[in-house]
Amino acid sequence: TLDQALAKCHDGMTVMLGGFTNVGSPNKFCRALADTGIKDLHIIANDAGNDKADGIGTFIVEGRASSLVASHVGLNPKVAEQMNAGTLSVTLVPQGTLAERIRCGGCGLGGVLTPTGVGTIVEDSPFCLGKQTIDGRDYLLMKPIRADFALINGYLVDKFGNIWYKGTTRNFNIVMATAADVVIAEADNVVEIGDIQPENVVTSGAFVNYIVDGGNA
Repeated sequence: TLDQALAKCHDGMTVMLGGFTNVGSPNKFCRALADTGIKDLHIIANDAGNDKADGIGTFIVEGRASSLVASHVGLNPKVAEQMNAGTLSVTLVPQGTLAERIRCGGCGLGGVLTPTGVGTIVEDSPFCLGKQTIDGRDYLLMKPIRADFALINGYLVDKFGNIWYKGTTRNFNIVMATAADVVIAEADNVVEIGDIQPENVVTSGAFVNYIVDGGNA
């Protein structure tokens, strides 16, 4: 049930939120989680959503996040306000680098080599493990990213946790499902095992710990 899933979450947790500007985000679960009064969240997401109390932006608007790692925050002016006020720590990461760092966390790798950020302040970031030259080109070795929880969304989720995503809702959900200690999947539609053809399974149920029926959330 929704309440049982919410009971797994706690103040101060590091949480990955799937989605891309609330597309493919666990929007109903986000709203319900904020309503519990949770606080001091460390959020990892592609973006900060918007400045309305829905989806990812819910936690920013209501001041329930103390830190944010994201690629794009421009659609939510509350981020800048809270940054300037000193109440929200924000780390901006290029989108491709963010996806690869999460993928590395899910695969158990030690980091990702990327040319993005070479010669910039990124080299001095605590997330940068150093610089390497390969075939005459410089790369930064960036730390992998993992989280306590990943909250993801799927269009079809069977009762084992296998997921099929509709259209572009795949986005960050796929890699985030592999890179957290606990994965909670909000299902637009819960279906029986076998209703999703094996070749259509995108995220294996082996990665999913809990399923919440988003249609009834």
